[in-house]
Amino acid sequence: MKRKSLLVLLTLVLAFGSVLAACGSDNSNEGSQSGEGNAPAEQVLNINLSAEPPTFDPAQAQDSQTNTVLKLMYEGLVRMGEDGNPVPGVAESWEISEDGKEYVFTLREDAKWSNGDAVTANDFVFAWKRVLDPASTPAPPYAYQLYYIENAEQFNTGEITDFSQVGVEAVDEKTLKVKLVNPTPYFLGLTSFYTYYPVHSSVDGNDKWATNKDSMVVNGPFTLTEWTTGQKIQVTKNEQYWDKASINLARVDMSLTNSGATELSSYRNGEIDYAGAPNGEIPTDQIKGVQSELPDEFNVKGIASTYYYMFNVTAEPFQNAKIRKAFAMSINRQAIVDNVTLGGQLPAFGFVPPGIKGASEEFRTEVEDAYFEENAEEAKRLLEEGMKEEGYTTLPKVTLIYNSSEAHQKLAVAVADMWKNVLGVEVATQNQEWGVFLETRKNLNYQVARAGWSADYNDPMTFMDMWTTGNGNNDSGYANPEYDALIKQAAVEQDTAKRNDLFAQAEKMLVEEDMVIAPLYYYTNVSLTKPYLKGVSLDFSGAIDFTRASVEGK
Repeated sequence: MKRKSLLVLLTLVLAFGSVLAACGSDNSNEGSQSGEGNAPAEQVLNINLSAEPPTFDPAQAQDSQTNTVLKLMYEGLVRMGEDGNPVPGVAESWEISEDGKEYVFTLREDAKWSNGDAVTANDFVFAWKRVLDPASTPAPPYAYQLYYIENAEQFNTGEITDFSQVGVEAVDEKTLKVKLVNPTPYFLGLTSFYTYYPVHSSVDGNDKWATNKDSMVVNGPFTLTEWTTGQKIQVTKNEQYWDKASINLARVDMSLTNSGATELSSYRNGEIDYAGAPNGEIPTDQIKGVQSELPDEFNVKGIASTYYYMFNVTAEPFQNAKIRKAFAMSINRQAIVDNVTLGGQLPAFGFVPPGIKGASEEFRTEVEDAYFEENAEEAKRLLEEGMKEEGYTTLPKVTLIYNSSEAHQKLAVAVADMWKNVLGVEVATQNQEWGVFLETRKNLNYQVARAGWSADYNDPMTFMDMWTTGNGNNDSGYANPEYDALIKQAAVEQDTAKRNDLFAQAEKMLVEEDMVIAPLYYYTNVSLTKPYLKGVSLDFSGAIDFTRASVEGK
């Protein structure tokens, strides 16, 4: 996913406070009911998103900011437990056929929408059809994530027009049958992903439903109760949620501040109780000091995410692979992690990060990421050759764009300086607000762009299929039939060793031969957590879940 993409990779500040509820301390009169000065305080989580989510429509979501908020408001057939394995969500149970190609989900009787309607199998059929409908505008970027389902791709591309031929069926109100093209071991976990969330039928014909809190019907632990653009998002405990007894927080308040320095200051002042990744940031020049100052609250964790620069292969001068390679090879990644990011990240020379499963071990252990080397002299030679091939006497003006963030800015300036020192190329840097930035990349209105991608599920495919021709998350303009063929083969290959080899061939093509991206580093999650904040879940990819969080003894 984009960090953000993915990937992307994208900043979120999280904070927590207190108001009235059945659990919590009773030493505060704030918000107490009249005549009940000793009433226990409600547990309230105050979080600050460093960028406003571009959408609240699960069909249009594609970034980690949106993921964090949607996870509070929606629930899929399953959700991911603290150990990273699927646990029952809307579906209380499921059966998988012996050949692994048919899933029958039994939905729980007490699953309800926030308006009191029952959540039914038809709600999933309706939602998935919205994602796959070729007439959906804008086109859902993650439509391909449903291609595991029989005839889903054919419907999405217009090859067939009858949705009843797609392998999803509401057998009855509480039974959903799904037929897959091939056995897909990670499919169950994939149903926890936002593209697979159900959507209430009331959205049909209401183009503004995802921008109006009063018309937004959800099925998760919280409902949207306030949204002031650019200032605040608030969600409140959903009393219709089937597992409301497990939800400790009465409310989550999200302010919107794009400043790592402000975030850290707020944390130190006790205004927020969680600071840093996955969607927020601690200023890189303060990481070491904070680690020393607050050792018991400081956390660093390797996560399955990759930070990279992406080339628009349709824009000058990066239509030339040699020029792309020159730019990628002239970056000193160790200097970046030692002097700029300072969070224990690992220099990256591939796209699939550590932590992703391979055939028998981690993919990155089985397939070495040695697709290229940093080499100043070779970079200069390649740049010269590429310029001659394109007929350039001077290189066209180059601009590197990034989404507004102090950390992204420092990195962009550092890399631009390396390009100047090694290649003699002046590169301008430009920051853009998150939503604008995503549109700029999607519309291929750039030359080089900052990007990040985190795993949507634990398999190399989550990093590799996004680069296929026309993919909704392929913002590079890359279109290589040979690459597409390798990914198609990997999608049906059941021999794990052979499948690994197909992924290795595809990654070699993407990174070494075509150099569509310049990998920079594999992420770590750097954060601060107050001792009284419990139950926050951070999975292997760095995705964060606050739904079962609690504030104990603040």
